[in-house]
Amino acid sequence: MATSTLLFTQVWCPNRLRCAALRWFGAEVGKGVLIKHRVNVQWPWKLSIGNDSWIGTGADLYNIDRIVIGSDVCISQYAYLCTGSHDRRSPTFEFDNAPIVIEDGAWLCARSMVLRGVTVGANSVVGAMSVVSSDIPPGCSVRPPQPSVAPG
Repeated sequence: MATSTLLFTQVWCPNRLRCAALRWFGAEVGKGVLIKHRVNVQWPWKLSIGNDSWIGTGADLYNIDRIVIGSDVCISQYAYLCTGSHDRRSPTFEFDNAPIVIEDGAWLCARSMVLRGVTVGANSVVGAMSVVSSDIPPGCSVRPPQPSVAPG
């Protein structure tokens, strides 16, 4: 927590040091990875990032289960990847966690959210403000529902 707060999330911390800090704590980080400031990683040892991927300012990787990010992936500003949940039917509200996989070439646009157990297929785009709760096939685009506008 101290390393994250005092070093990793700070704007003055160079990218090279951010990648090194993740590796020190057990993450697998490929070559050419760019991690911007204010990125939050819950458990680095449950994170894998392929080559030439980019994680934007303020992204939150809530990885109480594994997150696998492929190569050439763009995770834009303030995206939220959440591997944790609870079973609402359980009398004790048991954990219901599952990994997230973001395949090569995918783009998670600004403020998008990917929930536990989801695979985002290769070269797919998750549009800004979208919530993804089930797998996205390769090469697909997801966007939030558009409001209906009645003619005036």
